Amino acid sequence: MSAQTQPCSWVESANGHSDFSLANLPLGVFSRDGEQPRGGVAIGDYIFDLSAACEAGLFEGRAAEAAKAASASSLNVFFALGASARKALREALQGLLVESSEQRERLQGMGEALLHPMNKCRMHLPAKVGDYTDFYVGIHHANNVGKLFRPDNPLLPNYKYVPIGYHGRASTIDVSGATVKRPNGQTLPSGATEPSFGPSKRLDHELELGIWIGEGNARGEAIPISEAGAHVAGFCLLNDWSARDLQAWEYQPLGPFLSKSFATSVSPWVVTPEALEPFRCAQPTRPEGDPQPLPYLFDERDQQQGALDIELEVLLQTQAMRDKGLPAQRITLSSTRNMYWTVAQMVAHHSVNGCSLQPGDLFGSGTLSGVTTDSCGSLLEITAGGKQVLELASGETRTFLEDGDEIIFRARCQREGYASIGFGECRGRVLPASR
Repeated sequence: MSAQTQPCSWVESANGHSDFSLANLPLGVFSRDGEQPRGGVAIGDYIFDLSAACEAGLFEGRAAEAAKAASASSLNVFFALGASARKALREALQGLLVESSEQRERLQGMGEALLHPMNKCRMHLPAKVGDYTDFYVGIHHANNVGKLFRPDNPLLPNYKYVPIGYHGRASTIDVSGATVKRPNGQTLPSGATEPSFGPSKRLDHELELGIWIGEGNARGEAIPISEAGAHVAGFCLLNDWSARDLQAWEYQPLGPFLSKSFATSVSPWVVTPEALEPFRCAQPTRPEGDPQPLPYLFDERDQQQGALDIELEVLLQTQAMRDKGLPAQRITLSSTRNMYWTVAQMVAHHSVNGCSLQPGDLFGSGTLSGVTTDSCGSLLEITAGGKQVLELASGETRTFLEDGDEIIFRARCQREGYASIGFGECRGRVLPASR
């Protein structure tokens, strides 16, 4: 909906809200003190209680089925219903929340039984994650990291032919606001011939887009690239915390293990494909000489409309900043346009061997860095592997994260003529390692 034709909501805080206007309506799972988690929708500074709305009989038909599924303590069943149910619920919600709604007087009369102040609610993981796969589609990140280890050949030969990924640990995915304990593990100190054990000294963040899977596929049946987009239920922000020193020792020959499995943070709101429709764009043209994707990874419509234009931001706040009352400092400004592969290509590739995806599976895009230092999505890149310091406004410096540091991700879509769409925040504060 364009800004000129975008109707207002009777929920006044939604009008002009940078994240949660009537054009967004992301879904999540929340609770209030003493109550069980249940599904809700972000609208302005409030959460629209889907359980209360269902009890009041505010939905009909396909929208009623979708609302009931989305009102549960996890969104897995709702994700499984697919795009038609999601669209029906979105249309019904916009009809209820618009300023001219025929139900306005009744809805306003329900008060806090229907609308809960967001700052008085606790957010939970939106869905039960059965499987988690982390990809590596940020080509500038791949180049930047590759140069640290292979200056003359940063990208391995397979990178431009296949969406690289690895299977992560679903049990340690947590929602924004949860603390992150510094991991212990083996590292090989510089100049040493044998490893030592202890807390990671090179703890890092990774700026990623999270992709929630909706409808799955039967085992043995690949999802065609032309249908892959229909299997995506929504998007979030994802921080794939990384212990770089553990990773350097363990990753050969099978890739990340303990260096990644200790924590992954996600933002609590699921932004739907429908809300992001105005911000779709063409996949960036591949540089001359790059191979065209193999046929199972290539779809002309996906190349023209399969990318997303989302601005991504990373902020850092240290304990000293909090003590001095200083705000978090932005250290990165990047974009999802730095993805070498589209989301549909990731889905198609993941299933091409017959692997079955399930509702609530989660993908991470991989770190989405740009070409400049201030657009890098990890401290590994910003500090050139710890060789350069990041100077902070507080007078402190960082090469990697220290105890008490908090990393904050934000994201927003903006386009002239359209209401902005935001993702909320993905936060995590580092705690000392266990002794």
